[in-house]
Formats: sequence, C-alpha cells, structure tokens
Amino acid sequence: MDRAPTIKDVAERAGVHAATASRALNPATRAMVNARTAGRVHEAARALGYAPNSAARSLRTRTSSVAGVIIPDLRNPVFPPIVRGIEDALREAGYMALLGNTDGDPERERELVAAMRGRQTDGFILATSRRDDTVPGSPVPTVLVNRRIDGGGVPSVTADNAAGVHLLVRHLAGLGHTRIGHVAGPRSASTGWERYRAYLDAITSLGLDQAAKAVEFAEAFTEAAGHAATLDLFAANPGLTAVLAGNDLIALGCYSALAELGRTVPDEVSVTGFNDMPFVDRQRPPLTTVRIPHYEIGREAARLLLERIGSPEAPTKSVVLPVELMARASTGPAKPQDS
Repeated sequence: MDRAPTIKDVAERAGVHAATASRALNPATRAMVNARTAGRVHEAARALGYAPNSAARSLRTRTSSVAGVIIPDLRNPVFPPIVRGIEDALREAGYMALLGNTDGDPERERELVAAMRGRQTDGFILATSRRDDTVPGSPVPTVLVNRRIDGGGVPSVTADNAAGVHLLVRHLAGLGHTRIGHVAGPRSASTGWERYRAYLDAITSLGLDQAAKAVEFAEAFTEAAGHAATLDLFAANPGLTAVLAGNDLIALGCYSALAELGRTVPDEVSVTGFNDMPFVDRQRPPLTTVRIPHYEIGREAARLLLERIGSPEAPTKSVVLPVELMARASTGPAKPQDS
C-alpha cells in the first residue's frame, strides 16, 4: 500500500463497517463494540500500521486523547515503573500521557492541573493527593494512583499497605524482636497514614504493645527526612532493636542515621522499608522490604481512567493489589538480651 492506511482499510480487513471500526479504536466508545469484534479491529489496525488521526478525532468527539499524569517527585525511584505502566496502557488505547512533577508543592499541582485542563486533557491520574483533598480537576475524570483520599468517591489503585506492614512486623517478631519502632511517612498522605495504622495494629495483635508509641513521622518520603526522624526516634527510644520505615527512601535515611549513632545494621538494629524500589537489593546491606507491583499499579490506573472517560457515571472502584515480602540482609535475629 503506497498511501497511509485509513479507517476504511482497517474496517475492510476486519470485515466490519467503518463506523464499527472507528468505535472499536476509540477508548471512549470501545464498550459499544463486542469484545471479539474490537479485538479483530485492533489486530487489523496493527497489521496495516494504522495510526488514528487524533486531531480529527478531537474535532469530532471534543476529546484530546491525552491524559494528565501528575506525580510528587520524579527523583523517587518508585514512580518511573508506575508511569511506564500508565504510558503503556494509554498508548495501547490510542492515548498519550502528559507528565507533570510537583516536587510536593500543592500550588504547583494546582498550576499543572489548570494548565493541562486548558489543553483539553481528557482525564487525570494523580499520585499527589493528600488525605484531606477534594477531587482535583473535577468534573474531569480522575483516578488516584498509590494514594487515596479519606472521603472516597474517587477511583484509586494502591498496593495493600496493611498486609505489607503486617508481613514486615511478623517477620521481625519471628526474628525475636520485641522493641520495634516506626519511622512513618507523612500523616497527610494515605500511604504514610495507612502504614502507621497497620503498624499499631500489628504490634497490638502480636502482644508487643510496649512498642506502640515508638513512632516518629518523617516530614516527607525522602532519605533526608528519614535520617532526621530516625535520630529523633532513637533519642527517645534508645533500646529499639528494629525499625520499620515508611518507605525505602526513609529506610535509607535510617541507615545513615544509625551509622551516625554508631549502630550497625542488622547486628544491632534491623531495618525494613516498603515498595522495593529499584536498587535497594544492592544497598549495603540489601534492604528487607515489601514489593509492590509498580508496573501493574500504573496499568490498572490507566485502565480505570479509560473506563471512567468512557462511562463517567460508572460506580467508583478502588483497586488494591497484593504485595510480597522481600527478606534480605538488613534484618537479622535480635540479640538474646534484646528479645
């Protein structure tokens, strides 16, 4: 074929009407087409190398086929695989992602949302929401990723924070630790708050109530904030033998703070993280943590957004994906006198 393939070419190859092919290739109308027929159309489009004319479709449907993706910190290694999952799923549906970074600044987030809405963005995937937020960008379809808000009402995709914390606390208790502290993430973020609440619950369920107040909240999910909070935690609780950190970056801050205090990991203090971000298995010592399905979280968030764009009145869904304990050398048995 010497010319670029058209929707009619796709329709002929798939054996359907051109209108059906068009609906099957448009995420906003795909639900109107039988799944088997839609699959046949997509296969025909791939075989022909057909690329939808997004500008023309925007004029017809008043959509842009662009989704805004806003994250709090590009330097945090947990986000690139999530964003990759989002991008891959959006691209398969004929959408592109417009990425923005807030550096944790709420004003910057508002600016990004406003700027993206000005470009007729069809919806948002936000990893920046705080627990007390209302729906940013409403009534534009919005999905929260790795975060939730207390009021609910917004689709979200998260890892199972509570299950992950319980895995970590049981792991430490199984090694003989009875004095387990927690350097929590910020209270304002659902990830920080849910993991903190799960820590209290796990400590209580194992009969380790004496440690339930050994908590310091880090100001941010960063190594520097983790370092500062760990110093405060041990100033108030010098007898701790294990620390459960709110995420992997905070755990790295625990490492440096404990080194500053002259405490070795794991001989004197065991340390755990959360997220299993890239390269924590190469730290010294390799970090015991909870693996979350980063890429799958991103793909599922994109899927929920596309579903929301196609059916704005559909019931709100909250998806919680399973996690896995990754036991490594940063945790070891408590010394007999410490247990």
